[in-house]
Amino acid sequence: MYRFLLSRQWVILTLVALVLVPTMIELGFWQFHRHEHRVAQNALIADNLKAKPLPVEELTSPGHTVPRADYWRQVTATGTFDTAHEVVVRRRTSSDDQVGVHILTPLVLRDGKVVLVNRGWIPAAADQHSFPQVPPAPKGEVTVTGRLQADETTGASGIKDLKGLPDRQVMLISSRQQAELIGREVLGGYLEQTAPEPAGGTPELIPEPDHDSIGPHMAYAVQWWLFAAGVPVGWVILVRREKRDRAAQTTASDVPASPAPATAEA
Repeated sequence: MYRFLLSRQWVILTLVALVLVPTMIELGFWQFHRHEHRVAQNALIADNLKAKPLPVEELTSPGHTVPRADYWRQVTATGTFDTAHEVVVRRRTSSDDQVGVHILTPLVLRDGKVVLVNRGWIPAAADQHSFPQVPPAPKGEVTVTGRLQADETTGASGIKDLKGLPDRQVMLISSRQQAELIGREVLGGYLEQTAPEPAGGTPELIPEPDHDSIGPHMAYAVQWWLFAAGVPVGWVILVRREKRDRAAQTTASDVPASPAPATAEA
C-alpha cells in the first residue's frame, strides 16, 4: 500500500522535506544567537553607561583600536577645540530620522594629542557640495564628557567610504584618516558628546543607544523551529491521505458493475 512512496513525485517531496528540516533548525539557531548577541549588547551598554566616567587617555591612545568591551564607556576629555580642522560626516540621521550631518571636531588635549569629538547632528547644506552652517564650538579650555566609540569601518557600518568628496566632508569617522589631515597624534576611536549641552540646543546631541528592547529574534527562532516540526507532521498527513485515496480507488475498482436491466421485446 505504501509503494507509491517510491514514485518520482514522492521521492522528490520526501527529499525536499529532509532538506527543509535541518535548514529550518539552523535558521532557528541563527536567530537565537542573534537574540543572545542583542541581550549581551544591551547588558554591555547599560553597564558602560552606568560606570563612572574615566579620562579618555586611560582607555585609548594613538593608533589604538577600541575593543568592544569599551564601546559606549563614559569618558572625559579636557582641551581646546580645533575648529580649523573640523569636518562633517555625511548621511547621518537625527532622532526623528531627518538626514543631515554629524559635526566632528578635534579636541586638542593638554599634552598636544587629539581626540575626535562628535558634537552632534545638524541639517545638511542646501546642496551636496556646500559646507553646512556649523554651530560654533565652545572657545577656550573645555571638559567634554561622552561615550567612547571605535573608528567606523565600511564592514561594520555598511557605509561606503566614498572618495572625491567636497573639502572637509567625510563618510566615516576614522582617527587614522583625521590624524593624516591634522598632522597630530590622534587617539583611537572618538567621543559622542553628552556634555556640556550645546548653546541653543544645536547641534542635536546623539541620543543614548537603545538597550531595553531585545528585538524579534527569539520569536523568529521559535517560529523556525515550529516550521521544522511541522514539516514531518505535514509529510505524514499527506502520506496518510494518499494511502486513503488509493485505497478508496482500489475498492471502487473491485466492485462489479451492475448488469443493465433487460428490455421487453415488442
